[in-house]
Amino acid sequence: MGLTIGVDIGGTKIAAGVVDEDGNILSTFKVPTPTTPQAIVDAIASAVEGARAGHEIVGVGIGAAGYVNRQRSTVYFAPNIDWRQEPLKSEVEDRVGLPVVVENDANAAAWGEYKFGGGKGHRNVICITLGTGLGGGIIIGNKLRRGHFGVAAEFGHIRMVPDGLLCGCGSQGCWEQYASGRALVRYAKQRANATPENATVLLSMGDGTPDGIEGKHISMAARQGDPVAVDSYRELARWAGAGLADLASLFDPSAFIVGGGLSDEGELVLDPIRKSFKRWLVGGNWRPQAEVIAAQLGNKAGLVGAADLAREPDPIM
Repeated sequence: MGLTIGVDIGGTKIAAGVVDEDGNILSTFKVPTPTTPQAIVDAIASAVEGARAGHEIVGVGIGAAGYVNRQRSTVYFAPNIDWRQEPLKSEVEDRVGLPVVVENDANAAAWGEYKFGGGKGHRNVICITLGTGLGGGIIIGNKLRRGHFGVAAEFGHIRMVPDGLLCGCGSQGCWEQYASGRALVRYAKQRANATPENATVLLSMGDGTPDGIEGKHISMAARQGDPVAVDSYRELARWAGAGLADLASLFDPSAFIVGGGLSDEGELVLDPIRKSFKRWLVGGNWRPQAEVIAAQLGNKAGLVGAADLAREPDPIM
C-alpha cells in the first residue's frame, strides 16, 4: 500500500510523520497548535506538507480527540477544540490533495499498539490510555470496533459512581474522574493535606504545600517510598483495575494494553492494577484471565496507528 502520513494533534503541537507498512516512522514534521478551529485545519495541512517532502504518499490518517463518525470523515464533537460537525476529512483533502481518514485519537493509539506494540500476537485486545483523562479502543477479531455511529470505546465516561464527582463532560461519576492523571494528583493532594507527616518526601518536591503537588512529584516520591505517593498510586490502580474487570465481562479479551502517560511508570502502576483487576474479576479464581501489559510505543502510538488506519478499507463497506 505504500507510505502514509499519521497526524497527532496535541495541545501544544501538531506532529505529522511518514510511516511505512511495518510501523516505522521515516520522517516527522511539527508545527505549533493554533488556538482557533480553522487555523488548526490549516496547521494540519502544513504539517502534512512538511512531512511528505521527498516521499511518495498514498494517504493521510488524522487522530482527533473527540467523537468521529463511522465514515471517518466528520468530527461530531471535540472537547478541547471548538469542532462541532466539523468536516475534517474534506477540509484537509482540499488542502493536501491526498485521501484522508479521520480517527478518534485513542482508537488510533489502540490500533498502533495492537499492530506494532504491546498487542502483537493478539486477536482480541482492549486498550486503555491513562493520561490526563482516560480513553481507549476495542480490537475484536483483528478489527477496530467503532460502534454503529463511530463513537464506541469512550471508556472514560462510563459512570462508575452514581452521583459521583462532576466530570468535564457534564456527567457525574465517570471512570476518568477516578483513574487518570488528574485523579492521581487529587488523591495525593487530599492525602498530603490530611497526613502531611506521611508526605515529607512528596511535599519537599514542590512548594512545600499540598496545592503545589504535581504529577511528576508523585512519581518521584513513590519511587522513594513516600507513603502518600505510594497510596495515591494504589488508589488510582484500584479504580483502574475494577474498570478493567467490568470490561472483561463485556469483551473477554486476551489482553488489556495500558498506555498513556501513567503507563510510563511501568510496574509502579501496572502491578497494583493487575492485583485490583484480579480482585474484582467475577469468577476470577475459576476462569482464564486476560493479561494486563504495558503499551510499548509511548507517545508515538497515535501517529503510527493513524497512519496505518489510512491503509485500512472503509469500515462501512
